[in-house]
Amino acid sequence: MSEHDVDDDPGGPRPRGRSRRRENTTFACVHCARTVPANTDGHYRNHCPFCLWSLHVDVVPGDRASTCRQAMEPIGLVEKSGKGWQVVHRCTACGHRQPNRLVRDGDAPDDLDLVLALPWL
Repeated sequence: MSEHDVDDDPGGPRPRGRSRRRENTTFACVHCARTVPANTDGHYRNHCPFCLWSLHVDVVPGDRASTCRQAMEPIGLVEKSGKGWQVVHRCTACGHRQPNRLVRDGDAPDDLDLVLALPWL
């Protein structure tokens, strides 16, 4: 038996017993220490809406398999078909880069001024 269940999510497998609903929880930002509320727009949040920083927890989106666990700095924007604008994060420890969907709706959307200040990559 595998340690990961494969599901329908294109982000890849997650550890057994972990649902996307359980991943969409309130957390404290690793950079600014503000409390980040769970997302309410139907997607789960993986970065702070107040400073846009993230935490390196995934090898592939959603798997929570990274052992790095260090802060990820927002370094720019890309546009991806079907996902729109995405913030690109770079891990401050290992250099891993990961694009992440912007949160535009819900109770705590991403700070638009910070998003627009990022360079296009």
